[in-house]
Amino acid sequence: MAAYIVRRLLLMIPTLLGIMLVSFVIVQFAPGGPVERVIAQVTGQDTGATDRISGGGSDFGSDQAAQAGATGNTGVTSRYRGAQGLDPEFIERLEKQFGFDRPPHERFVLMLWNYIRFDFGESYFRDISVIDLVLEKMPVSISLGLWMTLISYGISIPLGIGKAVRDGTRFDVWTSAVIIIGYAIPGFLFAVLLIVLFAGGTFLDWFPLRGLTSDNWAELSWHERIIDYFWHLTLPLISMALAAFATTTLLTKNSFLDEIRKQYVMTARAKGLTENQVLYGHVFRNAMLIIIAGFPGAFIGAFFAGSLLIETIFSLDGLGLLGFESIVNRDYPVVFATLYIFSLLGLVVNLISDLTYTWIDPRIDFETREV
Repeated sequence: MAAYIVRRLLLMIPTLLGIMLVSFVIVQFAPGGPVERVIAQVTGQDTGATDRISGGGSDFGSDQAAQAGATGNTGVTSRYRGAQGLDPEFIERLEKQFGFDRPPHERFVLMLWNYIRFDFGESYFRDISVIDLVLEKMPVSISLGLWMTLISYGISIPLGIGKAVRDGTRFDVWTSAVIIIGYAIPGFLFAVLLIVLFAGGTFLDWFPLRGLTSDNWAELSWHERIIDYFWHLTLPLISMALAAFATTTLLTKNSFLDEIRKQYVMTARAKGLTENQVLYGHVFRNAMLIIIAGFPGAFIGAFFAGSLLIETIFSLDGLGLLGFESIVNRDYPVVFATLYIFSLLGLVVNLISDLTYTWIDPRIDFETREV
């Protein structure tokens, strides 16, 4: 097992390098960039960014912008769109500030060297380091991802077992109909429906629409804080768990059905074991292999990728919203740092998922498996 773990860890290096290289190349050919972003702000053409430069991490405020436009030479051409009429020295200062005075291969190597040392630099347009920014947004995403995964598994596993035991019955048919309908409804659309019904949209005003806690959080007692916390999480969690709930339930049912039909189950029944002894003493461990081993990956998926629209709809300032705003704003340090962190964490979680198989079923041996 130790040799397998070492091989997997070594394989992470070229995998992570390939992810960063492909992403870096794509960004080089993508239109726009931080320099163009500042130019658009200076010339009053920026309509797509979500943050203003003034007050952020940029060294160029409104005074410098006005000076750049006032001293510009209308005869100067530039490779940046919209830069005509701006002072060439201003453009050079922008390129140096953002590191674009170096060729792409040097920027890529320098970025990797810094990331290996977990030095992610600072945001271009926010006066804060990238790691502090990620840590600042992480509690929201952890709350959504962790609770959504726990709730999804807590409901889906018992329901999936019940459907497998009652396969073909009326209970199985109507629960399957409900599950399929729930899976077909987009989470963001269901979130809007919940807002209309329960958050002051048209009918009831039971739940809040913004944030993870109330404004008077500091004044609440510990039990009131717990109630307030889950009060804010109720609608977002219901919206996010809808599709995951359906997928895990059907996966659990099919896994149990496959095991129930195997020879060892018939043998156990022939020995006189009760149905519960057969189901939970023999079938459960084998059937739950694929379910439990997929828990880390399901959590990471919910944690990092599944909450952008939900965070936006419910005004939750988490990692999903941060990633979206960073891409729109061309805040490359945040974009590449979060990509590096999430990719590395995803590779580690995949390894943990494999190792979980051996923890659940010691008969599985990865030593003889080719990586």
